[in-house]
Parts: sequence; structure tokens; C-alpha cells
Amino acid sequence: MGSPSDHGRERLLRLLALATFIIFFQAYMVAPIIPTLAVRFHAPVAATGLIVPAYLIPYGIATLAYGLLADRIGIHKVMYASLAAFAVLTIATASARSIEQLALWRLLTGIGASGVVPLALALVGRLYPYEQRGRALGWIFGAMAGGMAFGAPLGALVVPALGWQGLFLLVGLAGVAILFVLWPSRPLIAGAAQPVMGCLGDVLRGYKALVGTARGSRTYGYVFLNSMFHSGVFTWLGVYLEQHYAISPTTVGLALLGYGIPGFLFGPAIGRAADRWGRARLIPIGLLAGGLAVALLLAEPPLIAVPLVTMLLSFGYDMTQPLFGGIVTALGGPRAGQAMGLNVFTLFIGFGLGSLLFGALIPAGFNLAFGLFLAVELIIGLLAFPAFRSEVALGR
Repeated sequence: MGSPSDHGRERLLRLLALATFIIFFQAYMVAPIIPTLAVRFHAPVAATGLIVPAYLIPYGIATLAYGLLADRIGIHKVMYASLAAFAVLTIATASARSIEQLALWRLLTGIGASGVVPLALALVGRLYPYEQRGRALGWIFGAMAGGMAFGAPLGALVVPALGWQGLFLLVGLAGVAILFVLWPSRPLIAGAAQPVMGCLGDVLRGYKALVGTARGSRTYGYVFLNSMFHSGVFTWLGVYLEQHYAISPTTVGLALLGYGIPGFLFGPAIGRAADRWGRARLIPIGLLAGGLAVALLLAEPPLIAVPLVTMLLSFGYDMTQPLFGGIVTALGGPRAGQAMGLNVFTLFIGFGLGSLLFGALIPAGFNLAFGLFLAVELIIGLLAFPAFRSEVALGR
């Protein structure tokens, strides 16, 4: 039986996972409805697709500020303000009357929402010792995967019934509910990480320390490249399926159902495996699994097999980004917010640029775009074997 503090810590972990779930749900519910929004706003699909990086890139940039601010004034203050901004701005998005207004609301939501997930990850680094951190991070990254898993298909499935405005209103109200449920945990969050004072020079030295070592630069570099791969492929996968298989948005949602399922179901188990055996072999396997999924897409599988392919693609994400996050929590020292802020900045800038780059390649053909992304992922996957060979479990 755990102590009261253990129970409080586990309860907070699950609430943070719930908040993470809803934020990633709204991030991924947009991509599959790009064709629907293009018709609704009488805009080209390519222009409508820009609403994805319009959210992701500002989200990534803002995480740097939130991490530094949290280190200075306290994680709890910044996290609750960001969660409130997420809820209000998501609701306000339903008022958009043009694709330009929609993109503006997505940009503002990206800025407002970006203080929750990185600080939740930083909190895990404070609440759990490194040898137990993989399981706890598995809950948070599993919630990310769950948001992806349900956001993508339900975005496509709910819109015919509620309309795109109803979808945003529903998710915004869910954010309000989570804020109220999380509110009583303020003392535990505030006590987990005390503010760290310092001048601009201290901040810059902190960044230099994070990326100035081989372990830090290697980890952040892989976070960036791997996030570009996954975002580029997944953002445009719904458009590819609709065009290539000539299916409806609802069927697209069903076809994407496999994405996120492995992390949602097995995120904590993957984390336990990293705690037990280390990350030296798991990370390269995850990178190569993502590449294999795209290779299967290039082979043009029957539509009935596409959910399995998207599940494999998701498995590649679930075997990499959570494990990178575990390494980052060991890099930050007293500046956990800064370290994780840089991690999520790198992650979401990669998400945004991957989406932009893949979209820019589409006029030359989906096969070319898939092929180039596949080649890069396979190369970094093979290089990961020697690059991460030192990431073994403690005591092994």
C-alpha cells in the first residue's frame, strides 16, 4: 500500500495525463477535417492545411517562454493560466468566419495552450526518480497518443453530426472541466518544483549546458528530426487516403483509428521497459518501425489494412519521443522547466516544419514525399544504434 503522498502523486499524474489527452485531442482533430474545412470556407486544400502549422509552430516557440517563466514564478501558476487560455481560445475558435480567422484563432490557441504539457513532463521529472520515470512519462505520452488516436478519427466522425464549430465548443468545455478537476492539486504542484531565480546570463548558460554536451545535442536533434517525420506523414495522411482511395471523411476517420492506440494502451508498459532495459535498443527499433509503416504505405495496402499501418506508425512514435523525454528530464538539473520547454519547443517546431515540408512536396506526388521522409527516418534509425548505445538502464 502506498503512502498518502504516493497516492496524491499518482492521482496528479492521471489528472496531468487527462489534461494532456484533451490538448492533443484538439491538436490532432484538425488534420482529418482539412477537406471539410476547405469546402466550408471555399478555400484551397493546400491553404487550409496551413492551419496545422499555424497551431504547431507558435505552440513550440511559446514553450520556451513558458518553461523559463515557470522556473521563475512557479509551475502551478503558469500551468493553470495556460490551461484556462486553452479552454477559452478553443471555444472562441468556433466564431471564425473565414479560413484566415480560423488560422488566427489556431495561432493564438497554440500560444495559449503550450504551457500545460511541457510543464506536466517537467513535473514528472520532479515527482519521480529517474529509475521510475519511464512508467510515469509513459502515462503522459500515452495520453498524447490517446489524444492522437481519438482526436483524428473523432474529428472526422463528429463534424457531420455537430459541425466543426460544435467540435471546438465541445473540446473547449472539456478543457474548462479539467481545469476545475485539477484545481485542488495546486499545493502538490507548487511544492514539487520551487522557483529558480537568475538573470538572462543564467538562462543562456542553461541552454548552453543543455545542448553543449553530446548527450543533449544528440537527444534534441533526434526529437526534431523524428517529429518532422511523424507530423509530415500524419498531417497529410487523411488527405492522401481521401484522394487515393476515394473515400468519405467518415471513412478517413475510421482508417486513422489505429494511430495512437499503441501508446494509449501500452504507454506505461513501454516506459517500464525503458526503466528496466534502458533506451539503447528501444529507440532505434521505434525509428525503424515508423519507417516501415511508410514503406507499407508506398506498397499501397488494401484499405482494410490501413488502420494496422497507422498503428505501426504510431508505435514508432510511442517507442521514441517518450524515451527522448525521459533522457531530457535527466538533463535539466534545477531548471526542469527550461529543459522540458526546449524539448517541447524542438518537438513542435519539428511538427510544424514537417507538416509544411510534406505539404510543399505534395504537388510532386505523394510517393515522392513519402519516399523522402522514409529515407531520412531509416538513416537516422540505423545511426541511432551507435548514437544511443550508452542509454542503458541504471545498474546494468
